Amino acid sequence: MEVVDNGAPLTVPVGTPTLGRIFNVLGEPVDNQGPVDSSDGLAIHRTAPAFVDLDTKLSIFETGIKVVDLLAPYRRGGKIGLFGGAGV
Repeated sequence: MEVVDNGAPLTVPVGTPTLGRIFNVLGEPVDNQGPVDSSDGLAIHRTAPAFVDLDTKLSIFETGIKVVDLLAPYRRGGKIGLFGGAGV
């Protein structure tokens, strides 16, 4: 595969059309459901939100994996090691 510098960061599609889809790191769908009809995209590396914009109330991070959400729910904002160690 040839690498071409287009001067822009890696972006992935975002929004409602991306829900339930599987993408690679380049933002290309890999689930054989065709192209994504999303005109919105965000860079994979962005600046952190301002401290005043952060939410301080506790909430549960919904993974979408029923067994995990039911038996071992995770707190939003913490480090978790769901698929291996290192707390990523």
